Amino acid sequence: MEIFIGPLFLVVGALLGAGIGYWFRKQVAAKTQDSAEAKAENIIQQAKSKQQELLLGAKEKSLKLLDEAKKEEIERRKETTNTQRRLEKRESLFDDKLLDLENKQQELRKKAVKIDSIKEEIGSIKVQQLEVLEKVAGMNKKDALALVEKRVEEEHSEALMSRLHKLNEQGGEEMERKAKELMTVVIQRCSTSHAAETTTTVVQLPSDDMKGRIIGKEGRNIKRIEELTGVEIIIDDTPGAIVVSGFSPIRRHLAKRALDILISDGRIHPARIEESIEQAKKDLALDIKAAGEAALYEVGIAGFEPKLVSILGRLKYRTSYGQNVLRHSIEVAFLAAMLAEHLGADPAIAKKGGLLHDIGKSVDHEMKGTHPELGRDIAKKFGLSDEIIAPILYHHDDVPPTLEAVIVKVADAISGSRPGARKDTYENYVQRLEELEAVTLKFEGVEKAYAIQAGREVRVFVHPDKIDDFAASELAKNIAKRIEEELKYPGEIKVNLIREKRVIEYAR
Repeated sequence: MEIFIGPLFLVVGALLGAGIGYWFRKQVAAKTQDSAEAKAENIIQQAKSKQQELLLGAKEKSLKLLDEAKKEEIERRKETTNTQRRLEKRESLFDDKLLDLENKQQELRKKAVKIDSIKEEIGSIKVQQLEVLEKVAGMNKKDALALVEKRVEEEHSEALMSRLHKLNEQGGEEMERKAKELMTVVIQRCSTSHAAETTTTVVQLPSDDMKGRIIGKEGRNIKRIEELTGVEIIIDDTPGAIVVSGFSPIRRHLAKRALDILISDGRIHPARIEESIEQAKKDLALDIKAAGEAALYEVGIAGFEPKLVSILGRLKYRTSYGQNVLRHSIEVAFLAAMLAEHLGADPAIAKKGGLLHDIGKSVDHEMKGTHPELGRDIAKKFGLSDEIIAPILYHHDDVPPTLEAVIVKVADAISGSRPGARKDTYENYVQRLEELEAVTLKFEGVEKAYAIQAGREVRVFVHPDKIDDFAASELAKNIAKRIEEELKYPGEIKVNLIREKRVIEYAR
């Protein structure tokens, strides 16, 4: 019996301990749960309070923004109202001024109509008076004017001629003095070389045996060279040299370069001739471009297109009366710039116009037209201004349109007429003098005419019974004008007209 009581107590004790432990754990868990719920409730309460605070702050801000917006709207309305009032006031003022202007215009129209009617009335009165005067005088207005002019000329011709002659002498002497001073200064400041060339070019040979090789079998080599270059090769008994003849300097130099290449190479046959000429063309093109660039550098001009520079460089192989045109153009550019400085013109435009004034001569052998017209076309093609085109187009005209064009014309005459600048053959020189005398002898009243001073002056003798002093002055002007129209010459020609009456008697 005691054996079973002991384990029973153990079981009962274990059950009782388990119940007590469960109860204790339940109490602890209930407290813990109450604590977490309290914390959560506290957090919720705090969040609600913050939410209310935020809502209150947002409401206050929104109210402030609404108040500010209302104030701004009120101010804008006031400003709009003021602006509208000002505009209405201006419109009313503008309407008033417009009405005043219309009234004044109507008054002016009325006055203009009145003035026109008065003019018509005055014109009719004038016509009536003229008709009355014509009836009284027995001649019309034109006949009366002619009669008055004739009588004035008859009564005062000697006095007018003397006064005119005196004024011409005084003005001419003063202008000549100033012109001489200016020309002297400019010419002294400009000193350039002159290159005179002919229509032939000499090619030196290492030996006379080379002449036969240049001619080739049955002349095929020389014929091929002449055919491709357009020149004539003259082979004569001159030792160690042959002559290349041709009107175009570029073709002559092309042939000379090709011959130099063939001679230095030693192989001369048609195929090699073609290669040499092509190589010579390339070398000549480079030389032409280099000549144009050197001219621009010497004159001090930049900004031209490369193609225009090459066209300018072609003038190196162009001559006029034996004067190298490129050197002549450079000299004209310097002279024109210095004249422009003294006369108050634009030196840059005068310099460019002077350098390009003969640019048309670079292509006048290949294209139709005068070299001023060709130069104008070239300048327009490359977009040059009208101020530069004017000296190119009008440097041979009587009255160029701009001061720079006049300056370039004068500089061109200075460069072409200075001693040693140009040369000509004796036959052309004699022909020019004969043409000068022939033009002068065409005028009525001319007795004799002599060209002197190498064609720079023509001395004209007139019949004193047919030509009086007044008519002599007019005749000299007409002769000068005819020479300018019909003849071409460098520089200027002086017309010296002489009217002399000699009366001879003998005392016996």
